[in-house]
Amino acid sequence: MSKGLSFELPEVETVRRDLEREIVTRKIKTAEAASMKCLRRYHTRKAFTSQLEGAKITDVRRVGLYLVIELSNGLLLVLSLGSSGSPRRNANKHPEVAGTEVVISFTQYGQLRFVDTEGTGQMFVVPADDFLSAVPEVAGYGLDPVATPISWTEMGRLLLRRNTKLKPLITDDSFVVGIGDIYADEILFEAGLRFDRVANTLSTQEIRRLHRSLVGTMHDAMKYRGTSVPDRPFLDPFGQPGGYAGHLKVWGRHGALSERSRAPIKRTKFRGGWTYYCDTQV
Repeated sequence: MSKGLSFELPEVETVRRDLEREIVTRKIKTAEAASMKCLRRYHTRKAFTSQLEGAKITDVRRVGLYLVIELSNGLLLVLSLGSSGSPRRNANKHPEVAGTEVVISFTQYGQLRFVDTEGTGQMFVVPADDFLSAVPEVAGYGLDPVATPISWTEMGRLLLRRNTKLKPLITDDSFVVGIGDIYADEILFEAGLRFDRVANTLSTQEIRRLHRSLVGTMHDAMKYRGTSVPDRPFLDPFGQPGGYAGHLKVWGRHGALSERSRAPIKRTKFRGGWTYYCDTQV
């Protein structure tokens, strides 16, 4: 299923790495919620905030597009960013920006704030043993090209079993997790493969190109700290936009000249959204 313009794996992993450096070992002094907008699993704000106060943060990990913050009291603080959620690292004295939904204050070294102007994100706390039952979809997740490297031969075996068009396949979390429309178009351009090519028709060379492109695009996007575009502005925990938009080669660039063919980049409606591609893709 296409994830449209929700944040994708490079953005969520960028946030995870920053939070791991910034908040692990911090002890939570207080937690406050401005509204119930991102607390959809709760009836009251206190039911959420009371589970955090006094706990120390021991780890920050990622499961697909979920950020999982481990607490010393055996609970997990789970964040889903959606297409507008943004954890921010702030000093106590920094003025709150519009859309600040949750403020977690530490006993030392400032705050963690969750900003979500559109209300697409979510926060909740669960016992560590209950994570899979609270988020059952993670059991069906497929490859995670950042967390668990995969060989091209293993990926090839999975591709050749699927009589599915490539773009729907690589944006399906049960095949590979965390890739949406933006990175799918970039990956397929780099691999020289059309969005509607069927997976089990790929040659060995094409499988190798797709594997190299998928892994390389994810790591390049993380190097530039994610992609921020007008329809889906991404800010890191320090309030800075991701820098990969300037490196996009096809997505959102219809009419511009392809760096591969010097012909205009095309776009077409596909499965309810725009797909961008070059006429060199086969």
